[in-house]
Amino acid sequence: MVKKIFDILPPESSPVFKEKKPLNFEKKAALQPKKSGIKIKTFWWAIIFVFITAGAVAYFNLSKAEIEIWLETEIENFETKLTVDKKAGNVDFSANLIPGISFQEEKIFSQEFMSTGKKMAEKKAEGVIRIFNDSQQDQILIAQTRFQPPLEKFRQSLEIGENPWFKTTQTIVIPAKNYRDVKVLADSPGEKYNIESSNFAVPGLAGTPQYTFVYGESFEAMKGGLKKELSEITQEDLEKAESALKEKATKEIKNALKNKIPSDFIFLEEQVFTEISEASSFSPVGSELEKFTFQLKAKTVTISFKREDLENFSEKFISSQIPINKKIDQKRLKIDYSPETVNIEAGKIVLSLNLEAKIYSDIDKLSLEKTLSGKSLTETQFFLQNQEEIKRAKVKFWPFWVKQVPQELEKINLKINID
Repeated sequence: MVKKIFDILPPESSPVFKEKKPLNFEKKAALQPKKSGIKIKTFWWAIIFVFITAGAVAYFNLSKAEIEIWLETEIENFETKLTVDKKAGNVDFSANLIPGISFQEEKIFSQEFMSTGKKMAEKKAEGVIRIFNDSQQDQILIAQTRFQPPLEKFRQSLEIGENPWFKTTQTIVIPAKNYRDVKVLADSPGEKYNIESSNFAVPGLAGTPQYTFVYGESFEAMKGGLKKELSEITQEDLEKAESALKEKATKEIKNALKNKIPSDFIFLEEQVFTEISEASSFSPVGSELEKFTFQLKAKTVTISFKREDLENFSEKFISSQIPINKKIDQKRLKIDYSPETVNIEAGKIVLSLNLEAKIYSDIDKLSLEKTLSGKSLTETQFFLQNQEEIKRAKVKFWPFWVKQVPQELEKINLKINID
């Protein structure tokens, strides 16, 4: 048995009053009338009466007892199961049931991603040349007839395999003393063939009289020539984009759902169910784009319940497991819960509860004050020391000459401590 500790503060010792020496009135008697001595005696008796009266008033009106006790406590653990059901209207202690509420959030997420595919894009410049025939006879030009502008028209030097030519796409006939507008394509792909308007000679007629009579002229620049590496969307790009966006959406929609739930409800972090739908890219595989946008729709659902319902159930359950004369220290109630089974579609969660509570014996404060009233210091000490539910006590009387607990309950200051 733990030894009980009692801090008993006994009344302070009464102060020692020094005996005053009698005043020497003999020498003054010859100088003062006899009535003066009577007045002095009356004065001192009045002072004594005032002190006695003040002491009596203080004793009966200012006396008080301060009693502080600490109760015996014990820590106990309990286990049970609790069902959270969104169909339940109220807490049902007999069925271990509390109501739950279904919360959900739905959002559309989109994000821009970089394409990783690469391919060479090649295109020949094209344009229109007006072909003049100044000779006296018609001129036939077969398809792929070459037309050559001056070399200075090419801003970039031509490389091996690149010729300074533009070719017709079909066979044409240029009447004598006439002209025809003909579409031509560059000999090779590349931006260097995007030349400004120019004059053109026909290399195939070189060495013949027709060379000076048949020629071409363009009035607009050749356009569309291209030869460079381009970004391209690959299937792997789309798969990685979908995976990354799903991860982001799952996290963000979970936080959005959490912020939507009232603060007095318990949010089960791990019991959030998210569904991803309508995942697609705005651009298909093979699109020549440096960036592309991926989009999806996310929906998340959870079951939540009030913290107050959980606490009330836990207290009620513990109270049903302990003796009727015991109480729970609500400040020291510890509740650990973990989902055992979850059915979001049905709106049910079964929780496994582990409860820890500090238990102490219930003491009727008013009854204890009545029991202690009028008892002496020794009697108060003896009584408190023999109460099993009391671990420690401290008693103090005031003023110092008070020897017992006042009869009046309002003069007893009783404080009960659990810790």
